[in-house]
Amino acid sequence: MDIAWHGYSCFRITERGHTSVVTDPFGTEKALAKMRLNADLVTVSHDRDGHRVDGVRGHVYVIDGPGEYEVGELFVTGIALHHHDEENDRVLYNIAYHFEYPNAQTVLHLGALRQLPDPSIFEQLDQVNALLLPVEAAHHNGDQLADLISVIEPNYVVPMQPVQLSDADYALAVEGFLKLMGVSGLEEQDGLRVNPTSLPEQTQVALLR
Repeated sequence: MDIAWHGYSCFRITERGHTSVVTDPFGTEKALAKMRLNADLVTVSHDRDGHRVDGVRGHVYVIDGPGEYEVGELFVTGIALHHHDEENDRVLYNIAYHFEYPNAQTVLHLGALRQLPDPSIFEQLDQVNALLLPVEAAHHNGDQLADLISVIEPNYVVPMQPVQLSDADYALAVEGFLKLMGVSGLEEQDGLRVNPTSLPEQTQVALLR
């Protein structure tokens, strides 16, 4: 299974011969056209109006809400993680998606995680090979974030950039997250290939460019 990052919470997830996925396509039509994203399925975790589903070529299916879905051989579970913004008295919409391929390879995309959820929400999930995590969450409470990761127990954690975070603030958030994970000297890579026969026993951070 291959995971490529296209900025913010937009990833392309592919497994040969199975349903391909693009999450949260974001940007102008010109920018999306330049990326030439294509997939069978598009998921939207938050900000429905801000994501341009039509910018993804070839898609047949769109999921933008909680529930259980089957697209080809891919099982998708949408988990509501909405946040009540008390200051502005509004609900900030967010759906986490758990993707499971028939060979049991799995990805958990946490979308726009505006507050750290109760870890028990994820206790019933099967093994998570790759956790796609907005690292602004590291600013909320490092201990809570560590607890969340320890409950999910992913093989890999892939940081992603919240749309409201500047590049400079994202770099600082990544630095703090790597310290939290006890990682130093980590180099960016073009993508993450998850091989079910050689998964790390301890959670590793994969920093994508």
